[in-house]
Amino acid sequence: MINFKSASLKEVLSHKTMYYEKIDYSIVSKSWYILSKYLKLPYIIHIIGTNGKGSTGRFLAHYLQKKSYKVLHYSSPHIQKFNERIWINGKDCNDFDLNFANKKLQEYLPLNLLEKLTYFEYTTLLSLILSDGFDYLVFEAGLGGEFDATNVVPSNLSLVTTIDLDHQSFLGNTIEDIAKTKMRSADSKMIIGYQIHKEVYKIAFEVKKELKEEFGRVIEVKKVENFDLLALKKYPLFLQRNLCLVLKALEELKIEIDIKLFDDVKLFGRCQKISDNITVDVGHNPLAAESLREEFKNDKIVLIYNSYKDKDYEKVLNILKPVIKEMIILEIDDKRIVNKNNLLDICKKLNIIINTNSKIRKDENYLVFGSFLVVENFLKSLEIDER
Repeated sequence: MINFKSASLKEVLSHKTMYYEKIDYSIVSKSWYILSKYLKLPYIIHIIGTNGKGSTGRFLAHYLQKKSYKVLHYSSPHIQKFNERIWINGKDCNDFDLNFANKKLQEYLPLNLLEKLTYFEYTTLLSLILSDGFDYLVFEAGLGGEFDATNVVPSNLSLVTTIDLDHQSFLGNTIEDIAKTKMRSADSKMIIGYQIHKEVYKIAFEVKKELKEEFGRVIEVKKVENFDLLALKKYPLFLQRNLCLVLKALEELKIEIDIKLFDDVKLFGRCQKISDNITVDVGHNPLAAESLREEFKNDKIVLIYNSYKDKDYEKVLNILKPVIKEMIILEIDDKRIVNKNNLLDICKKLNIIINTNSKIRKDENYLVFGSFLVVENFLKSLEIDER
């Protein structure tokens, strides 16, 4: 066992629980109560939802940085390197700053809390330390909202991306349950982005009534509207919708909008073409699959795929089937990954051809999809870093 009072960040994280069956919110809450005495929080924009949190957060943080604000974007998980989770003023956080934040946590928190904090909770607190005195913190929720570690601090504005069924064991079994759990994290006002389940808009107003009287407005963004559509066309439709949510947030913040400032934004792993014939996407659920089916509706792709065993991989493959020419199962050595025979059975049932030759051909179009872990393993196999 390591000494959490003196260990390096790498050592600390290697001993942290990354996956758990239930959440004990009291540990991170007690930790923040202590840390709050030492830090000055920025204006916090909390991003909650099922899909699109990462791209929405990066669009927003990129724009704020371009407008010369000091901004930190906290997201998860990472693809290739832990530093990706904390993005500061246009760059992934460097090792020096991460180690500084680790030492501050070790200085401020007692040993019993340092030991009990989970991987995500510890990382969340690192980002809060590093955002001390900044103008904005773009804070992306992990699994949910109400009991998420990112909800330990009060938000000034909540952005709600598309909500769908996911993480039911933590969030609930219906859209209503999931939406309420996520949106109860709002503290001031919410902007609701594009939704496939129209009841989410109604639920937002129900949640508003549940929350404290001083809760502000609920603002709806139901479609791509009132913006320079031509400038948005370079993005897939689902990214256009996320960008419109960001533009509505900028309007609410009374920050002048210059659409050209988004021209050089980098969305690593979000429907990203890493070469002429290879697209990678870190999505992992049916909602993400539907967005990609729409994006590739005029193409036939070779799907490079694998899945966590707790995901609805049969539904994902059924959604993508119209655009799949054949599929390559990316071999991943991880206990969370579905048994390969299960995938083979599903592919046989759906008449999806399995290609056992994993060599990339120039005359085929490839989509790498299934999770952050799938994209990470694929990029490692190609030794590609296109950031």
